[in-house]
Parts: sequence; C-alpha cells; structure tokens
Amino acid sequence: MKKLLIALLFLGINTYSQKNLDARIAEVVTEGKTLYKSEMASWYGTDLFVEKYKTPENIGGYFSYSEGDTSKCIFFSKGENPKVIGTIIFDQTYDVKAAKAELEERIFSEKENDLYVIRKKALDIMTTDTIFKRYKNTNPNLIPIISNNEKKVYVLTGPSNNGVVIYGNDYLLTFDNNNNLKSKKILHANIIPVNFGNKKEVMIASMHSHLPATGDLITATDICTTMLYEKFTGWESVFVTSQKYVSIWNCKTDELAVMTTEAFEKIQKYESKK
Repeated sequence: MKKLLIALLFLGINTYSQKNLDARIAEVVTEGKTLYKSEMASWYGTDLFVEKYKTPENIGGYFSYSEGDTSKCIFFSKGENPKVIGTIIFDQTYDVKAAKAELEERIFSEKENDLYVIRKKALDIMTTDTIFKRYKNTNPNLIPIISNNEKKVYVLTGPSNNGVVIYGNDYLLTFDNNNNLKSKKILHANIIPVNFGNKKEVMIASMHSHLPATGDLITATDICTTMLYEKFTGWESVFVTSQKYVSIWNCKTDELAVMTTEAFEKIQKYESKK
C-alpha cells in the first residue's frame, strides 16, 4: 500500500507538470520570494534605522527592494519632493549585525523614484477605493516591486497581535511604464487568520482554500506570508487547495510541490483507512 501512496503522489505531481504549469509554478515562487525579501528588509530595517536616526520627525516613509544578493530598506523625507535620508542594506542572511547603514541624504535613483511613485499612488488609491477592506488588529503592508519590466504594488494585511498569521485580504495593483494605474485586483475574497500561539494545540501544518477567482495555485502573497512566519509557527507544511490543484509549501526547504486535487483526495482517503 505504501507503493500505491508513492505512485499517487508521483502521478499527482508529474502527470500535470507540463511546461505551462511548470512556468506558472516557477513564476509564483520567484514572485513570492521577492516579496519576502522586501518584507524582511522592512521588518529589520525599520528597527535599525529608528535606532540610528536622530530626527524621526523627518521620516516620511519607507519601502524596500532587492538588488542582486542584497536587500535595501529605503527611508525618505517628508514633503512633495522627498529625498532618501537613510538606507539599510542586508545580505541574504538578514543578520542585523552584518547590516550596513547609510545615513547620508541623497536623491532617489531612477528605480527608487519609480518604486516611491507607484507606492504613493497605491496608498492614495487605497484611501478612496472601496475594494480595500480594513480589519481590527491589522495593518496594511504595501510592497512595490519592479521586475521583468513590470511595475506592481502588492498590499498584504499584517497582524498587530502576536501568535497569528493572516492570509487573504490582499491586493495587486499594476502600473504602466509611466507609473499610471493599469489594473487592481483582489487576490483573496476574504481574510484568513490562523492562530499558532496556543502551546496546547501545536500545529505542524496550515491549510486554506482558494475560490476560482483567486486561482488554482498558491499565491505569491501566500508564499511571502508563510516564509515570514514559518520560523515562528513550527509548521512543516502549508497546503493551499483549489478545484484543480493542491499546492504544498515545504516550510523546511522553502520549495513548492503541486499535485492534482484528485490525487490529493485519494491520498487522504488512503491515510484515513490506515
């Protein structure tokens, strides 16, 4: 029977691993890890900058981006024509002791200016557009990215309380080459809080489902959120189910496997009979 289980798993992952699906999987993993790098730089960069910068009343905001093997958290001044007032640079370890702080005032680079502009426009849109929802004990996190000649701002919902991971209530705004809004999309139809702080009920995995509007695969925001919190939750895996596929994120290796929902259900049925 163990051979049957392995065969089903192999079938579920490989029979449907055509080039188009492989490309989609690679794309969502790359995008998710890009978002994660940005958020990690923001998480640790804000603490370091506030510690080092002596005039916090000048801070107008911040954003982060990746450049090669480094991630940068950029802080800018207030006003209509802001300047960079500080940069915290991390290597791939995000070790705060190895981080480099540059506190010299300077103008934005071309890429930084575009990131600033699309982030500001996204923030302005959020204040007037009714598709964006706010929930108690949460905060919106805006992540501007520019890659493959595409300009995007993801909006994630982060918890303000400890012991909870929030999936859902996330959005994607895309912009053209002139930084004008092209489209806006709700990624998940609802908010999905997952509590992990109860030591009496230790979870080794988390699961949530996607409606057709969200898509067949795990989202880049799901991957980002999982990577941010997996070190605290103790989860081994995160499962995202849809009508066609089940996405399985390995929290130990940060790799994604995908099988058909049909194969996944057969495996569950077999496991329930053991």
